Amino acid sequence: MRVGGRQAATAMRQQGISSIRTINAMKTGLCSAQFSSHSQGLPKVKLNGEELMSKVLNRRWMLHVPDTEIHQIKLSPSQGRHREGPSGNLSFLNNTKPYFGDELKEKGSEDPFFYVVRDDLLHPLVNGNKARKLDALLPLLVDYSVTDVVTCGGCQSAHAAAVAVSCAERGLKSHLLLRGEQPEILTGYNLISTIYGDVTYVPRSIYSRRMTMLKTHADLVASNTGHILCCNDILESSLSDHSSTSSSGHIDAHGNTENHSRKIIIINEGAGDVVALLGVIRLVQYLCQSHLLGKERQIKLVVDAGTGTTAVGLGIGAQCLGLPWEVTAVMLADTIDAYRQQEQKLISDFRTRFGFHLTDHCLNEVDGVVHWVGRCHQRKCVMC
Repeated sequence: MRVGGRQAATAMRQQGISSIRTINAMKTGLCSAQFSSHSQGLPKVKLNGEELMSKVLNRRWMLHVPDTEIHQIKLSPSQGRHREGPSGNLSFLNNTKPYFGDELKEKGSEDPFFYVVRDDLLHPLVNGNKARKLDALLPLLVDYSVTDVVTCGGCQSAHAAAVAVSCAERGLKSHLLLRGEQPEILTGYNLISTIYGDVTYVPRSIYSRRMTMLKTHADLVASNTGHILCCNDILESSLSDHSSTSSSGHIDAHGNTENHSRKIIIINEGAGDVVALLGVIRLVQYLCQSHLLGKERQIKLVVDAGTGTTAVGLGIGAQCLGLPWEVTAVMLADTIDAYRQQEQKLISDFRTRFGFHLTDHCLNEVDGVVHWVGRCHQRKCVMC
């Protein structure tokens, strides 16, 4: 099962399929939570995982409800001519209304199956996990009167297109820095980005220094009257009961910055910021309801990982809620060390921003919250 990618679908394994190796069972249990003395606007009380999640997720969202469709894909030996490839001798049956009750084994057949979370159906243009990662961020941009958004991505970036569409729907202007040269014919996400956002194509040599590139372009947008913020600036301010002052300037309780009429926010490539975890954790909270996947079943989630943010969000959500779920991420664009470094950074940022402390014992037991694996075949772009 996949989360992310161009199709942006999440797949959860319920029964073993020979082509996917079994992951060692993850030891779970409710990790104790203690709000630190410097938590931003959160009470200094000891909470269990579910109570903490209720407080962290008590906010305005871009998506009105966290609901999503879940399909069941059954595998059975194919009849007739076999196709090439590892699944060439299998046929796939899509059940769009699967049953999730306790009698699942008795009601189902012996054929192996897996689930697909159809987040690609959340929005006609904002695909899959991109909507989840913007779920908590977009309302903050509106609340803090942000006028412009600067972000970046590849030529066919689903993230850039999602930012462009989501901002346009809310009257914000998006500035999209796309890697490489403008194609002769605009297609797919590139076309969507061009329609809804202000696109600038950036040479690869400059794009390789992403943060410098983003800040330089944000300066151009701000000119002499604008003020530049980062996601963490408004996130910290939103969590505080009083006005907060950061290196980027002063933001009052109404999101106003001193002596600046234009407010520009920088969103990292792929929305790889801690605020993006919240929408994914909200999805986990939805999926673990008793009438869906529940909290007792051992679920294996397989995620198509770009920046790895979605995978980490799923892992943190499962840990916080004490779910016996395992998250495996199929790496797309970087080394395993880089993904693990990003995982630890996001976990650390989550602790810091929300006052949440995964115990050292819990972290040591699972060696993080995601199992990273290499990609056997290069991912194809379905919209190019």
